[in-house]
Amino acid sequence: MTVRKTVLRRIALALVLLVGGWWLAAGAHRGWTQTLVPVKTLDEVTGIEGITYQRRFVPGVDFLAAAVLGAGALAGAAVKP
Repeated sequence: MTVRKTVLRRIALALVLLVGGWWLAAGAHRGWTQTLVPVKTLDEVTGIEGITYQRRFVPGVDFLAAAVLGAGALAGAAVKP
């Protein structure tokens, strides 16, 4: 096995582990990636609940899948002679 193949495989593994860890740390959202997150708020005067939106990046499974596909492409490039 050449050094190039080993380096590409290690980079692919590192990519999957880093993005997977970041996805878990950022909330492990099992839906699509969100840039606006709904937050329930309570009006102090009337007591009525409402929904406001916060600007926040929450990576979803599409983000995780893109990282896995990218790592797969890197590992696949290591297979070619």
